[in-house]
Amino acid sequence: MAARTPALETFPPLRAWQRKALVEYLRRRTEDFTAVATPGAGKTTFALRIAAELLADGTVEAVTVVAPTEHLKTQWATSAARVGIQLDAAFRNADLHSSADFHGAVVTYAQVGMAPQVHRRRTMTRRTLVILDEIHHAGDSRSWGDGVKAAFEPAVRRLMLTGTPFRSDDNPIPFVSYERGGDGLLRSRADSVYGYSDALREGVVRPVLFLAYSGETRWRTNAGEELAARLGEPMTQDLVAQAWRTALDPAGDWMPQVLRAADARLTVLRNAGMADAGGLIIASDQQTARSYAKLIEQVTGEKAAVVLSDDQGASARIATFAASEQRWLVAVRMVSEGVDIPRLAVGVYATSASTPLYFAQAIGRFVRARRPGETASVFLPSVPHLLGLASEMEAERDHVLGKPKDNEGFDDDLLERAQRDDQASGELEKRFAALSATAELDQVIFDGASFGTTAQAGTPEEEEYLGLPGLLTADQVSLLLTKRQAEQLAARRRRTATRTAEPAAESPAAAPPPMSAAQRRVALRRQLNALVAARHHRTGQPHGKIHAELRRLCGGPPSAQATIEQLEERIATVQTL
Repeated sequence: MAARTPALETFPPLRAWQRKALVEYLRRRTEDFTAVATPGAGKTTFALRIAAELLADGTVEAVTVVAPTEHLKTQWATSAARVGIQLDAAFRNADLHSSADFHGAVVTYAQVGMAPQVHRRRTMTRRTLVILDEIHHAGDSRSWGDGVKAAFEPAVRRLMLTGTPFRSDDNPIPFVSYERGGDGLLRSRADSVYGYSDALREGVVRPVLFLAYSGETRWRTNAGEELAARLGEPMTQDLVAQAWRTALDPAGDWMPQVLRAADARLTVLRNAGMADAGGLIIASDQQTARSYAKLIEQVTGEKAAVVLSDDQGASARIATFAASEQRWLVAVRMVSEGVDIPRLAVGVYATSASTPLYFAQAIGRFVRARRPGETASVFLPSVPHLLGLASEMEAERDHVLGKPKDNEGFDDDLLERAQRDDQASGELEKRFAALSATAELDQVIFDGASFGTTAQAGTPEEEEYLGLPGLLTADQVSLLLTKRQAEQLAARRRRTATRTAEPAAESPAAAPPPMSAAQRRVALRRQLNALVAARHHRTGQPHGKIHAELRRLCGGPPSAQATIEQLEERIATVQTL
């Protein structure tokens, strides 16, 4: 029996961006259409509605969905079945054709790359719509890109979806259009764009608070030398990589302290109305993930779900966690992209991966809103590169071909070498040892701005930030963070005044001690944020846009990474706007 044509009237109502993009798609009726939408915006629903429209009017007879992972195949098939589109998630290359019970199949990019001729024959047999989910993955390897082009060139229609339309390399993305800009570089062009800032404004996604933790780290190098550094302070990339590795060591004190803080935040969200809120720890490797799971059990008294790889049982474990009220999930890369667990609201970014692409994919797991006022909180190491990515959450990027490499960013190769598994290393590498690490709340990043000053883990100052109400609008988050910061600074001034009262009475002319560079940066960040907040109230412009304009005018990185001179220049500039 042939699969029935899906009934359009059974579809759930579309969001405004989905309706607008659907109208644009039906108006153009072109072979290729690229839709960029932030994670959590509803790309799957949009694509299935287009598939239903094309099946209903006879434009296509079959649908093929290409997804990055095996788990997403199941997720696509389940979502499609809800709206009357039957997709075969169990299709294998050896099958050659799907049963007539299905409208089509869901496959992975790896599957297509292994046997593009199989999928080309399937595409040529029936008029086919191909939905390429997270299309940037088609550039992951030459075989995948070539396979996708070879397999789906004969398709009647191709719909490209992505929440992160950029890559860290120059591999062109198949079927995506590129246009040459005034600088001579080719940039990807999307037919429909719905960014995080748009979705945040319309309540489609949650506001994300980044809680960055610094702390003192000590380690022994592969040369036997003992080093110490404060995580987050300016230093060479090699030292950053080794300090980062030391902080993430499950045997140290940094991770237990951060996990304790993250679990406290999760409890606040659960008590505030998100009763089933869940947390996700993203680890670098399987061994570390298991160690983090043991730490969570020690901190909370409750076992964590663990998903280590894209294996046969991973999808079932993710589905079980998604439908439960279990507090914590620990994963390596399995839950980094596309996996739909709407109750995830607290994250711990405990991985060495630091490319903009991976960071955006990972943070996308926490932004899906279910009800107005829900917020997300992500805990991360106070590493300059990560702080910059957190500050640029609302930035929209295109894939640029031929752009010179940015040497100011963090070098993932250095971090990979610093985090190399001992079993694959030489004798000197085996001698690296993380000795100790302590955690301190360094700052809270929201809407491109940085709030707060250093607070020791477990202190009332830290609890003030961990205890922010769980149901807030984006404007309320900014106001509360500003208020918390002011209260924190006032309390510190009172403590300082009390400690210095007697010496001051004896020597009233004594000058205050000079501030360290770190203290000056904190004071300047605080002054800049206050001026940006004042301009926000005068003009109604979002904080992030004001910070972005200051960066455009003055140059330099986000304020979380900016130097003292850059902060001073921005303060002078915002005062003249």
